[in-house]
Amino acid sequence: MVAQLSLAGRAVLVTGASKGLGAYFAETLAAAGGRVAVAARRTGDCEAVCARIRAAGGTAVPVGLDVTDPASAAAAVAATVEAFGRIDVLVNNAGITATVPLLEQDPNEFAAILDTNLTGGFRVAQAAAREMAKGEGGSIVNIASILGLRVAGLVAAYAASKAGLVQLTRAMALEWARHKIRVNALCPGYVETDLNRDFFETEAGKALIRRVPFRRLGRLEDLEGPLLFLASDASAFVTGAELAVDGGHLVSSL
Repeated sequence: MVAQLSLAGRAVLVTGASKGLGAYFAETLAAAGGRVAVAARRTGDCEAVCARIRAAGGTAVPVGLDVTDPASAAAAVAATVEAFGRIDVLVNNAGITATVPLLEQDPNEFAAILDTNLTGGFRVAQAAAREMAKGEGGSIVNIASILGLRVAGLVAAYAASKAGLVQLTRAMALEWARHKIRVNALCPGYVETDLNRDFFETEAGKALIRRVPFRRLGRLEDLEGPLLFLASDASAFVTGAELAVDGGHLVSSL
């Protein structure tokens, strides 16, 4: 099983990888032996991630990518193939959100969230799958959320986009299995990052943590094993699944 978790020699594309979870995913996959295309709109930040990967002995290249642009999505996949000769793994991580009551939400903002999180994921996955289908297949990991499986207030567009991504994952898995392409969804719960740490120090944040059965937030390292499992041959017979990593939040009492 340990050997199966290796990504040695695999060509990997990670979207939304200039910072946050995406950057962490890129570094995790590189540490497992993957050759990683670090993709996002901010190519300068992507190069910084690549520099950290190279300093640790890994292989990485920066790739410009705007998932809302079909030509950019296709170009990012093509750049990965040009750099590494193939694409074996796609981690669809790019996403945006907004915290706003539905009665006040701008329809353009709502549409932009769906275009990035759902349609953007489709654009890159389709381009990657077309390349994977030419060879020995591959693994696509769509980064969804527990908010795609249950709902919370003030994030309706985000929740709708992630629920759509979960269902799209199942549809992709069904259609692309014949090409030996596995498609699964990783659904993180609330994970502590630099962006949300201050909120979770507030009373509202602490109240939310108390609703998690483990009574703590997720840590970035909690996502490493599940990500490597879905990306690698360790999950060779797994497709169309959604894997929640949430400390039991989804099964907490209503």
